[in-house]
Amino acid sequence: MVMPTVPTEERKLAAIMFTDMVGYSAIAQRDDKVALELLEEHRRLLREIFPRFHGTEIKTIGDAFLVEFGSALEAAQCAIEIQRTLAKRNHDVTSDRRIELKIGIHIGDVMHRDGDVYGDGVNIASRIEALAGAGGICVSMDVERQIRNALEARFEKFGTADLKNIKLPMDLFRIVLPWEKGAESPAKQASRKSPVLVPAAVLIIIALLAGWWWTERPTKNQQSAAPHAVPAAPAKAPDQNSVAVLPFVNLSDDKGSEYFSDGVSEELLTVLQKIPGLHVAARTSAFSFKGKNATAQEIGQKLGVAHLVVGSVRKSGEAVRIAARLTRADTGEELWSENYTRDLKDVFAVQTELAQTIVEQLRGRFAGTDAGSTAKEKIQAEVQAAEKGGTKNVEAHQLYLQGRFYENRHSEKSAREALAAYQHAVELDPGFALAWAGVAGTNGWLAAFATEGGQKTFDAHLSSARDAVTRALSIEPNLPEALLTRGSIETNFDFNWNGAAQTLSKALALAPADPNIVIAAGNLEIARGNMDRALELYRKAVDLDPVNPQARAFLAFNLAATKRFAEARAEFPRVVELNPAAPWAHAGLGLSYLLEGKFEEAVAATEGEAGEWARLLIVACARWGQKKIPEADAALAQLTKDFAETAAYQIAEVHAYRGDKDKAFEWLERARRQRDPGLASLRKDPLLTNIQDDPRWSAFLRTMGLADDQLKTSGR
Repeated sequence: MVMPTVPTEERKLAAIMFTDMVGYSAIAQRDDKVALELLEEHRRLLREIFPRFHGTEIKTIGDAFLVEFGSALEAAQCAIEIQRTLAKRNHDVTSDRRIELKIGIHIGDVMHRDGDVYGDGVNIASRIEALAGAGGICVSMDVERQIRNALEARFEKFGTADLKNIKLPMDLFRIVLPWEKGAESPAKQASRKSPVLVPAAVLIIIALLAGWWWTERPTKNQQSAAPHAVPAAPAKAPDQNSVAVLPFVNLSDDKGSEYFSDGVSEELLTVLQKIPGLHVAARTSAFSFKGKNATAQEIGQKLGVAHLVVGSVRKSGEAVRIAARLTRADTGEELWSENYTRDLKDVFAVQTELAQTIVEQLRGRFAGTDAGSTAKEKIQAEVQAAEKGGTKNVEAHQLYLQGRFYENRHSEKSAREALAAYQHAVELDPGFALAWAGVAGTNGWLAAFATEGGQKTFDAHLSSARDAVTRALSIEPNLPEALLTRGSIETNFDFNWNGAAQTLSKALALAPADPNIVIAAGNLEIARGNMDRALELYRKAVDLDPVNPQARAFLAFNLAATKRFAEARAEFPRVVELNPAAPWAHAGLGLSYLLEGKFEEAVAATEGEAGEWARLLIVACARWGQKKIPEADAALAQLTKDFAETAAYQIAEVHAYRGDKDKAFEWLERARRQRDPGLASLRKDPLLTNIQDDPRWSAFLRTMGLADDQLKTSGR
């Protein structure tokens, strides 16, 4: 008879380090092979480092490591060496092949049992790792106390965190790494007669594609991109009534609840953005710091704001806990903080209270506003007005947040997921105007992006978008999100320039700081031939949201179109930096070279272009300019074969560039029938110059409502 074995147990004090690979799931979704390669490289690099600091690998959990050390100092030194090694490794690789880790360290009582480790020391280390940010190290107060005088590094206090399943609140610290701004030790700073600031390491921020579908259609003469670059620091001191709402950290056990934590912070940002007198950093720029190891001072500098709102969300069953803090960006000083533990159905009240309190804090401290009942009532009214279009249905609200989460990813797959969530939300609450605006936006996005089904599918999605916009505005006539959708449909698909002007003017009056509305207004000015005004609006959008990829892409493209080549060439590398895989990121630079007559450079610039239609357009024109006719014909034939239903306008551009006027007008007419939004750039398109002396040009402009006398009439 075999006797059962008794589990062996050993209890001891140990330093526990958790590591987690940032964005691994997203990489795996894009490319399984690349994900596995990066995972194996990450494991190899870390396993070479652990023994040098007497670290014992307990186990791997997917893309995470659990490692035990005999001392807190060795654990911290090991973590710093890991981040140093990865920082060097990432220096010369493209953004899609970066390996970035979050690391959390705690020292406490642990129990060894059958090769595994248990106890509060393990639990706390796993919780604080999530707060570290990409490339960062977060440590508990116990660790900081043991190593602060032994480690050549500076510590920055996070504040007090309420960690899941941990009974007592805990003070947490981040280790400011030597290659970060301000990381030099106090001793070294004091030893200098003329201290200077250490330059910041270049931070590469990977964020989501921003803006609405109508300005991003890749099969048309437009551009889109996803930001991963931090905005340049503004030159002037920030307004004291300025604030950025950073994405709240998801502390829920369910990592799938990230949509909820993102949504809570995004909704707060949207409400604050509509409050008169407040200057709020746009979503794209604020969310560009998600998961990044940046200081409060750096974020404030980059976003040009005086204050930051940071927080965390923990959702468990029907309960939700939201922690929020308002801090000074220049010093990191906490001005106000609060924890809210409520039933999920009360999350709406929490969000309203948060918005009201933040407005009160900012006005009370810096605007000298009376904090009496009249002032409070005014703020309550402003917040209530800003919250129009919402719902009180808990399930519908969560579905809406899921829709926003997926929509911000801007891919065909995620757009369909967003549409499903929005549609379910309006089924649960037919009076949910914001969700109807979401249905409209994603249907329009799919009309523009989806490649299956051709014209029939395009028509169906566009019809659904129109219906949903009508529903949203019938519920809430002053909803900027729905007005933006309507104005963009009128510009890009209906060619209703007068209607678009009225709609977008109203949207701008309601939300003047929304960069997407400003971009849409710029697109309308392009259509009407007001290029200088359009560039002015694109520059304003860049100022409002420095890492908004659309703003920079449209600005760069139209600088090239107006032959401001030096400026365009300076701007396009920023577009490539934001997202090298975005349509027009590379071909846009090719257009600049093409218009200068630098044909070989134009072709070379299109290497790496994600939009094949854009690459073929530039190659077909450049090879024609070089009189390499067979290559030009081959590129045009491929463009026509693969993209006749989605890029009729680009095909017309190639024929016009070649001087084939009959074919050019034939394809322009086809583009009009297909409602190709590329036609919105018709009046100022430099590739159409060769056909503008043909009598058919004026006739076509009149058909489009773009003749000079028509525009003057519509502008009255």
